Amino acid sequence: MQSFLCYVLFSVFFITAVLANSSLEIRADENDQAPIAGFVPKKLPTYLALGLYGISAAIHWIYFFIVPPRPRYMLSLPIGMLALTIGFILRLQYIAKPSNVGSFIQMDLPCLFLATDYMLLSRLAATFDEKVANECLLIRRSRIVKIFVWSDVSTFLLQASGGGLSSQTDRNIANLGNKLTMVGLVLQAVSFLLFSVSLIIFGMRLRFPEAWSSVNAQPFKLISRQQIDDWRILYYLMCVTCIGISIRSIFRIAEFAGGFDGYIAVHEGYFYIFDALPLWISMSLFCLVWPVRVLNTKHTSEDHEFIVRR
Repeated sequence: MQSFLCYVLFSVFFITAVLANSSLEIRADENDQAPIAGFVPKKLPTYLALGLYGISAAIHWIYFFIVPPRPRYMLSLPIGMLALTIGFILRLQYIAKPSNVGSFIQMDLPCLFLATDYMLLSRLAATFDEKVANECLLIRRSRIVKIFVWSDVSTFLLQASGGGLSSQTDRNIANLGNKLTMVGLVLQAVSFLLFSVSLIIFGMRLRFPEAWSSVNAQPFKLISRQQIDDWRILYYLMCVTCIGISIRSIFRIAEFAGGFDGYIAVHEGYFYIFDALPLWISMSLFCLVWPVRVLNTKHTSEDHEFIVRR
């Protein structure tokens, strides 16, 4: 509980610092060269974000090594959090050299959180009888990860191609690149929305008194190695995660739609409030309940009298 309260205090401090820096003026660096991002980020929120993401990444790695078993699919969570932590370290490097193109590009490292949710839904469904899992999922369990991961890869490549064209001096080519990037962002958001709908329907098809109230909800400890029998805990956490990622996706679309030098793009506070903060809260919930603690338990229709709604 003390650890949880510490996280709450960190969150409050983080939000307060971000709000204090929500309006950021556009200015040149110390060499009077225009910053690549249109402004020079401030150090205080960067240090706060670095500390928060670093703490969560450390807890994820500790969980991975001390909670058996250690499935490879869970590596996406600590690696993703570590990548974002490194991203904020590189942000500090960019602050020192805001006119350096390489420093600017390195700040935006890819994360693996979307793939984590895809794999968790597939693994959560596997804890039930095969019949129950197949009838409750919109997509076959064996195809969930393949379909959505390939969708993400395709939209990422589309965004990367658009970004490359956007840097061209030819205005027509640059405009084409902007359109491709926007299409990639929108398609990625739509793909994740479809996954979120699949997750919600999975729970709704099990959400009956006969299914949910029959779960043997034993007390469990936060930040522990103790096994959790109640599958609903992980389901709720995944729903919250989907909300955080969706907020981030919508923000990125709005940011890009406003243009490189748009109001949202050059005011750093919006990035922390609608991107870094919701993503950190969503993924840090797994510090309280490591998914493997739930996925180690098998559920049968005989034990819980599951009734599937069509």
